[in-house]
Amino acid sequence: MSSDPILIIGAGFTGLSAALELVEAGIPVEMFEADAEVGGLAGSFDLDGTPLEKFYHHWFTNDEHVMGLIRELGLEERILLRPSRTGMYYANRFHRLSSPLDLLRFSALPLIDRIRLGLLTLRARGVKDWKALESKSAREWLLELGGAKVFEVVWEPLLQGKFGPYADEVSAVWFWNKLKLRGGSRGDKGEEQLAYFEGGFAALAEAMAKRIQDLGGTLHLSSPVEEILVEEGRAVAVRSQGKRYRGQRVLCTTHLPQFQKMLPSDTDPAYLQQLEAIPYLGNVCLVLVLKQSLSELYWMNVNDPGFPYVGIIEHTNLEPTGSYGGKHIVYLSKYLPREDALYQMDEAEALAFSIPHLQRMFPDFDPDWILEAKLWKAPYSQPVVQKNYSERIPAFDTPIPELKLCSMAQIYPEDRGTNYAIREGRKAGRLLAERKRV
Repeated sequence: MSSDPILIIGAGFTGLSAALELVEAGIPVEMFEADAEVGGLAGSFDLDGTPLEKFYHHWFTNDEHVMGLIRELGLEERILLRPSRTGMYYANRFHRLSSPLDLLRFSALPLIDRIRLGLLTLRARGVKDWKALESKSAREWLLELGGAKVFEVVWEPLLQGKFGPYADEVSAVWFWNKLKLRGGSRGDKGEEQLAYFEGGFAALAEAMAKRIQDLGGTLHLSSPVEEILVEEGRAVAVRSQGKRYRGQRVLCTTHLPQFQKMLPSDTDPAYLQQLEAIPYLGNVCLVLVLKQSLSELYWMNVNDPGFPYVGIIEHTNLEPTGSYGGKHIVYLSKYLPREDALYQMDEAEALAFSIPHLQRMFPDFDPDWILEAKLWKAPYSQPVVQKNYSERIPAFDTPIPELKLCSMAQIYPEDRGTNYAIREGRKAGRLLAERKRV
């Protein structure tokens, strides 16, 4: 039996979870991460000595896989449960949508359509066989459940804002899971509740990395993998920073376009076409550090096609300002093609572009409130879950023996997210550990 390590490409939550399973089973691992820190899309930056996520993050209270991992790490006391206030900006007005009473007061819809909207969410949560939805688009399904007016006011702007050119192609399964998941994140009295981790998501990723290293795993940061090396038809090594690292198996946890670039030039063209068949959208996140709060809401969906962002997330309405020296933290988020003009802007350009839109939405907003601004971009943030997506997903086992794939594009019927990254990573680690023992 080979004593070479299993090589893991990517130290986001998927890669970290797989590595943790392996080292706990006594199997050596060697990890390669292109960034200077672990965490992937949940990575952080330093804000006056406090780590803050580059892209907004939270968990739902029913995210069992992340909660279970935290308990296993002995860090349960660092789970912070917070009440969450959500709402919508539509037709130049703010609407709270955190409770059934808020829904009844939702004046953007006639009363009969408010009732239809409430029934829609209940019916969505009652779906047991998601496979029955695979052949339907989200648009078709939502029109069936709630009617034209509810779709026009509530759902169509969100689909357009989230998926842009792919809005009409998104699967009903993707939307069903969003409704089911959010509806299940409630406190004892039925109020919406979300979870955060003391010290931020980076602290959890770092705790996982420390445990892996304490158990003998090796972690290479700032070490992108340029090539997966295949000999006699089997994946046997990777090349990073011009150096060759040999292993008994290779597990890649990156997004599919990056994975494809690492593959040998003679990889089966049919497999490459399968990888290319799943489109991705990028994400732009402008993080504002402010003197004052924008609103009382944590999460605001923007159902206004004239506003360039699909969501305004005021992080300090979830995690208190005391964690950040009294400063208010706001994320402006947009999913978009990488060719979009907003994606092409630098930090100063994006800030200048955004300020007039904020002033239109929040007339009291003054640019002098801005203490700091950071712009973060992820080129392949969201795989587009289209109809019959289960037929598109690449398998864990690739056509190249000893090369395995575990990416967020394979998370289904759920959407990508930390909870499911952990689930899939641990599953991959267990599979590799079992195969090692055979």
